Amino acid sequence: MQIIQKPEKGFPEFYRPYLDLVPNEGKLLEGLSNIMEETEKLILSLSEAQLLFRYAPGKWSLKDIVLHLADCERVIIYRAMRIARADDTNLPGFDENLFVETARADERSIVQILNELKAYRSASLLFIDSLDDAALNRSGTANNYPLTARLLVNHLYGHHQHHLNIIRERYLN
Repeated sequence: MQIIQKPEKGFPEFYRPYLDLVPNEGKLLEGLSNIMEETEKLILSLSEAQLLFRYAPGKWSLKDIVLHLADCERVIIYRAMRIARADDTNLPGFDENLFVETARADERSIVQILNELKAYRSASLLFIDSLDDAALNRSGTANNYPLTARLLVNHLYGHHQHHLNIIRERYLN
């Protein structure tokens, strides 16, 4: 697997907390694969009641979070692909709360939701592995912010780790 370093500068500062969660050794593809296995093992160990638990009114259930990860996988990789392919279109933002409200995750089986996320992650790994440094360093715009494909593929890991941390801190403690 190729080494994909995370960007050190030149990105919107709100990405920093996510990038701080990405290991520094550049083994992004391995990390994305491992965190998926870790997530699946954790989530499948939980009861239906735990999967539907909300730690406060208006907060997402664990099923919502896992489906959110799947939705974001699609959006982030789509943006990375457009940018890596030199498309300079300002890509639209999206409302993750609206996605969660309308996705009906709590009505679905967790196995179905995890299979969806795993399918996207598998496709993401193939795509990311196909990118060379020129494609990774290509820049574009999403939601009026300048981004690179390198930032986005690293953000994919940081975002996933962020939600795993929230699950452990707020749902399983």
